[in-house]
Amino acid sequence: MKNANAVTTNKAIALVLKYFLISLLLFTPLLLLFSFLQPHHHHQQQHQLNTIPDSSANRDLRIRPGYDSYQTYIDRQLSKTLNPKLRQIWTTRDWDRKITVFSQFFSDLKRRGLLANGSRALCVGARVGQEVEALRRIGVNDSTGIDLVPYPPLVVKGDFHSQPFGNETFDFEFSNVFDHALYPERFVGEIERTLKVGGVCVLHVALSRRADKFSANDLFSVAPLVELFRRSEMVASRVVDGFGLDTEVVFRKKY
Repeated sequence: MKNANAVTTNKAIALVLKYFLISLLLFTPLLLLFSFLQPHHHHQQQHQLNTIPDSSANRDLRIRPGYDSYQTYIDRQLSKTLNPKLRQIWTTRDWDRKITVFSQFFSDLKRRGLLANGSRALCVGARVGQEVEALRRIGVNDSTGIDLVPYPPLVVKGDFHSQPFGNETFDFEFSNVFDHALYPERFVGEIERTLKVGGVCVLHVALSRRADKFSANDLFSVAPLVELFRRSEMVASRVVDGFGLDTEVVFRKKY
């Protein structure tokens, strides 16, 4: 009787081990594939940000030389954003003046049907958030900004080359810092990723004059923007006077 029970037990153990080994053989390749893909994706993103783009890739959009790594670029941008004298100017002398001008820009966009009070809006590269405050003052209350340095409650921390938001989050995005993008394709790609289908992006750029010494690229026509916004169509372009920026370009996401 004991021998029969032992045989039964051994058979049961053997059966369990058999199914365990089969399961292991089936799932191990999937686990290995998953673990391989995850680091590779992260490595690919890091590689893209550490590979400095060709400065002569497009004659109408040129990356400025002088950046040997992405960290060098970030440090240079922070040297402006964290400059105490500039931050004092932005939050005092320039505060009301810029809010007034931005309010006029955004009110005009509302009249043209490109922005609404119910829009969820993002200002990319907002520094201390005058643009966000202007949106809220004209009734677009669900508005926020991102910048390398946060400025609560208007601006959260974020790199515009890799926005900290989910896909199709916003109805409207505005930026006047395209010239600060070291990777213009990623800058635009992140806007299109986080913009809802039918959503509107408005850029203020400099075409007739070179931007400031902290700029990472120089733009000489609207054509490169049209090429970069692959999932959108340009719906408007006009001359503006936007604190050294002379052209407003409007895109609407198609799909």
